[in-house]
Amino acid sequence: MVKDKVIIVTGAARGLGQKYSIEFAKAGASIVFADISDCSDTELKIGEISKNYLNLTLDVTDLESCNSMMQKAVEKFGTIDVIVNNAALYGALKSSRFEDIDPNQWDKAMNVNVKGLWNCCKAVSPIMRKNKNGSIINIASLAAKFGMPYAADYATSKAAVIGLTRVMAREMGKDNIRVNAVAPSMVRTESAKEFLGEKAERGFEVISKGQILQKTLEVDDIYGTILYLASDQSKFVTGQTLMVDGGSVLL
Repeated sequence: MVKDKVIIVTGAARGLGQKYSIEFAKAGASIVFADISDCSDTELKIGEISKNYLNLTLDVTDLESCNSMMQKAVEKFGTIDVIVNNAALYGALKSSRFEDIDPNQWDKAMNVNVKGLWNCCKAVSPIMRKNKNGSIINIASLAAKFGMPYAADYATSKAAVIGLTRVMAREMGKDNIRVNAVAPSMVRTESAKEFLGEKAERGFEVISKGQILQKTLEVDDIYGTILYLASDQSKFVTGQTLMVDGGSVLL
């Protein structure tokens, strides 16, 4: 489904981003995995599968860093077919009532989760427009649709991702570029555990009980949706937010 495609995955040092990168490599894609953190573990795992990869350091809040990522990807692989905008600030955010959120934390969440995604999309836009083809996959969250309490900064940033996805889809459609979002419920990742703290397991249990499918979303449960949007199987799907939430909200 994605064999021979060139795919960028941001936020790939661990968790979901690492999973996407590994599975795309297994499927025969050329992978550019990038993160502000060290991606050596991701490289080690992908290196056992494929030699068609590029490990890059990326600060999504810096447009020059995003442009450099794009340029290096094109230099190595000749093009970019797909980008998965997975990088986000989540686990490091302190949970609190909306009026108690530290202004600096609010700004950091918006800078990484919204501006960072915008920067990455700006960076890949020229090559995709030139090719008249591409798939942009933005990682949103159930938090935006549900209104996640005690996480107003995170939920608001992900609502912005959904809004930006819709605008970009309309603006880029004439160039045959598809732009979609994926909104998972809370996934059992290290970031989620960091966010929930000591109450992590209790938090997963409460969330799963609010779903039609009453189980905790695992890393393996997301990739199929990402693969679908990256492949030509979804070539007539754009501007959508696909909920991967076990039936928490019904659109």
